[in-house]
Amino acid sequence: MFDAHKIVCWLVSVVSCALWSCDAPQGVTSIAANDYLSQVWVADNGDGSFHNPVLYADYSDPDVCRVGDDYYMTASSFNCIPGLPILHSKDLVNWEIINYAVERLEPAEQFDLASHGNGIWAPSIRFHNGEFFIYWGDPDNGIYMVKTNDPRSRWSTPVLVHKSRGIIDTCPLWDEDGRAWIGHGYAGSRAGLKSILGLIERTPDGTSTIGEDRVIYDGHIDNVTIEGVKLYKRDGMYYILCPAGGVPTGYQLAMRSNSIDGPYEWKIVMAQGNSNINGPHQGGWVDTPDGSEHWFLHFQDLEAYGRVVHLNPVKWVDGWPVMGVNVNDNYCGEPVESYRKPSLPSQSIHTPIESDYFNTTKLGLQWQWHANSNALWYFCDAANSRLRLYSAPVVEGYHNLWDVQNLLLQKFPAPEFTATAKVSFSPTEKYLGERCGLVVMGLDYAGLMLENTADGIVLTQNTCLDAQRKSPESVQSLFGKVEKNQSLYLRVHVRKVGIDAVCSFSVSLNGEAYQSLGADFVAKPGKWIGAKVGMFVTRDVKSNDGGWLDVDEFVISK
Repeated sequence: MFDAHKIVCWLVSVVSCALWSCDAPQGVTSIAANDYLSQVWVADNGDGSFHNPVLYADYSDPDVCRVGDDYYMTASSFNCIPGLPILHSKDLVNWEIINYAVERLEPAEQFDLASHGNGIWAPSIRFHNGEFFIYWGDPDNGIYMVKTNDPRSRWSTPVLVHKSRGIIDTCPLWDEDGRAWIGHGYAGSRAGLKSILGLIERTPDGTSTIGEDRVIYDGHIDNVTIEGVKLYKRDGMYYILCPAGGVPTGYQLAMRSNSIDGPYEWKIVMAQGNSNINGPHQGGWVDTPDGSEHWFLHFQDLEAYGRVVHLNPVKWVDGWPVMGVNVNDNYCGEPVESYRKPSLPSQSIHTPIESDYFNTTKLGLQWQWHANSNALWYFCDAANSRLRLYSAPVVEGYHNLWDVQNLLLQKFPAPEFTATAKVSFSPTEKYLGERCGLVVMGLDYAGLMLENTADGIVLTQNTCLDAQRKSPESVQSLFGKVEKNQSLYLRVHVRKVGIDAVCSFSVSLNGEAYQSLGADFVAKPGKWIGAKVGMFVTRDVKSNDGGWLDVDEFVISK
């Protein structure tokens, strides 16, 4: 059945490509986000069932809310900009990315640089009194909030609701008596203490806090590394849904009390059990519009592939939300690998956009920078269906690409995929040392690098191990010299071998015959994120101009 489904999805993809446009490269032009169908991962089986993950991509610490018959999801984005992705679905299986809630992070002196692993941790999205709110904890700066009337439009400028150090994983709750609260966890690396949960009262408008932060649960004995708070109220009881036990191997807790202050009783409501899904936890609970079904979206940590998103059914038993399939007839379920879809109106099978042909005047929503973006980094040249990336001076004290802000990257989209960039490099005549290329980025990184040298433009396959510790790149293989403005197809094929994401690089002059370059590279995750793939252009001099890299297309395929 699954193989047949793959064939059906491939045929739909081919037909869709043919219908999009006859004028754009390879018959493809910009399309509506809810028409895109991935060639490499589709969760909807097309027969009323789905298989997990529903998103095989690093949407870490997901949270979700329902407004009418629409579902909206957000996730951690850390230092990547734009931040706080907004995804939309009608059936909890087929998702599209529709927006970002944060354009820039503050303070600028921190996030104008590549501040790996900092910024937006474990947000929560809620709808209250006609507005959408997202709260998140920045472990160095405090609790922030943004809001909007329309999640597809511009969100408000972030408001610092509570200045603090060490508070993370925040979630708001508006009570029936008019009071409002923020539940949260603590980052031991900043707070000096972890495995506890806290609560702060806030003003009903959500813009500031009232009184002092206080601990409401201590998990040191029973639930070590408890974090990821999600606050709910149901049938007069207060619930905290949260993970414990650590990211790769932990479990999902439900806690409840008849008072927001506690004391809280708890049960483990989902764990790996006999399934192949490790550490199933941290996510959001929603119901269907008629209240007949309940579902939980959460992540699974897959190392270089990031924290991918799973969907599991929820059954309330004696006031406890049992998640997944309860094979032992207790309160703890196991996550499902495949299951029937939620009883919701059918919608088209689609996936978040991956490939890009650069024929619009804005960057596609699949792309993020590694720092607050700069208008001088790029030009969306829609008239010529290309993206022009300008070389940016590297930071003072530069060691390797870990230091670079203008990395333009997207998430790994599947266990196996191929990313191909059609590019041409035009370095300035004045200076040597301008570099560009296709890169797989993480704690280790590797890529196909073009550099302007005294001998001309040289293409190599380079690797950097332990990049965050300032390690230098090493050349693994030399392709040779290429001409200025010469079209090249730079390619990486990623395949899952055990738990590893193994990357093989190759290059083509015509898009048909490819030459392998360098040895296989095993991708590593970044700082709290999965590995990412994309492009960069740098120069090692500060000057009044520089060269550029033109990108005609960036294609994700099998």
